[in-house]
Amino acid sequence: MDLSAIPHSPGVYLMRDRSGQILYVGKARDLAKRVGSYFAASRDHTAKIAALVASIHHVDYLPAASEREALIMEQGIIRRLQPYFNTMWKDDKSYPFLKLTWKEDFPRLFLTRKIIRDGSKYFGPYPNVGQVRRLLRYLWKQHLFPLRPCRYEFSEKNPLPLKKAKECLYYHTKECPAPCVQRISRNDYRQLAREAELFLRGNFKPLTDTWQNEMKEASAAQNYERAGQLRDNLAALEHMKERVTVRQIDLSDVLDRVDRSRAITDLQKALDLKRPPIRIECFDISHIQGVETVASMVAFERGEPKKEDYRKFKIKTVRGIDDFASMAEVVGRRYRRLLAEKKPLPDLVLIDGGKGQLSAAVNALRSAVTPAKAGAQSNVLGSGFRRNDGVKLPMPIASLAKQDEELFLPDREDSIRLPKDSPALHLVQRVRDEAHRFAITFHRQRRAASFFRR
Repeated sequence: MDLSAIPHSPGVYLMRDRSGQILYVGKARDLAKRVGSYFAASRDHTAKIAALVASIHHVDYLPAASEREALIMEQGIIRRLQPYFNTMWKDDKSYPFLKLTWKEDFPRLFLTRKIIRDGSKYFGPYPNVGQVRRLLRYLWKQHLFPLRPCRYEFSEKNPLPLKKAKECLYYHTKECPAPCVQRISRNDYRQLAREAELFLRGNFKPLTDTWQNEMKEASAAQNYERAGQLRDNLAALEHMKERVTVRQIDLSDVLDRVDRSRAITDLQKALDLKRPPIRIECFDISHIQGVETVASMVAFERGEPKKEDYRKFKIKTVRGIDDFASMAEVVGRRYRRLLAEKKPLPDLVLIDGGKGQLSAAVNALRSAVTPAKAGAQSNVLGSGFRRNDGVKLPMPIASLAKQDEELFLPDREDSIRLPKDSPALHLVQRVRDEAHRFAITFHRQRRAASFFRR
């Protein structure tokens, strides 16, 4: 299985069987490494994982902004789809949140896996539980947020009996401010809770700056144990301030994103591309009997149209009916400009047409790369393919012929015919149809304007 298409970024991966059914959903900090670990030859899997790997036929992925956003996506997908191999979320288990019991006179801060509407404030979730727990323990030991660690129930009006309070170890060690016996007033204690809340909402900079300076000093003094502790604290802070987009996950939207991801992966495989065609640019020519010939270029990113990048072209150098020369003109104009301005190129260029249109576009691309070398042949735009003349194309290119929905590639005589239910075929059809629609719209606008100019 080729896993090169999967990025090294946080996200969710979905493993499917041959029929397309989702077997397992997981999240990862690094999608490529996590998915790759399932297929590592040296990996000693449990019986469950071995059975899963043996059943996998497709792997889809959804990139996320952070590990915590991936966690939220994973939970939502699993709870709705209930994949066979997923057991963790079926019983409503989840990663913990930090709970600040704000409705109590003397709030407590602790980890919980359940969110209930009791007036408390919740922060998280936190995938790396151990890291967060160690940081909070450190902050508490340093008396930065010394909220009471006990679970006693008391209030300002009903304080804890002194006898019971004296049974508490933290009362004797003075690690707790002991609001239970009124060592601290309710207002002063709630100020500590407000400071903890500000911290949990992301006000980390003062503490981050202090720890970074202390870590440098500890390292310079060869106090590596202290420097290591501060390094771990800073890592935990980074984990806690990861951006999370909280939103309700709509199942149809998730499945649509999964299908688009799968279509891109399938198209990469069908065309034997080195990298997934995340960005596709597609060209089409439109005219009526050679009158008001125009061209369109549409751009798709991650399987969705990016309309702000659409372009219209008026054909300038071609007279009469010559779709091949018109295609060569617009493709050459587009990529000579991008290459000259050193702007990013698409992962795939798609041409609406057959071998002739593709041959014209290929010659135009080669001319755009090395005009002197390819220019001598740029006027030869026959219906057959040119053999590779040594000029490397700047990006992959293919054409889609509408009559039989065949894909053509340069230097390949036979066409590629994808199954009618292929996600890759549906993707290129959608891109081609959008280019055709955009070209026709522009052509009608030009004809209407021409009519009123008469």
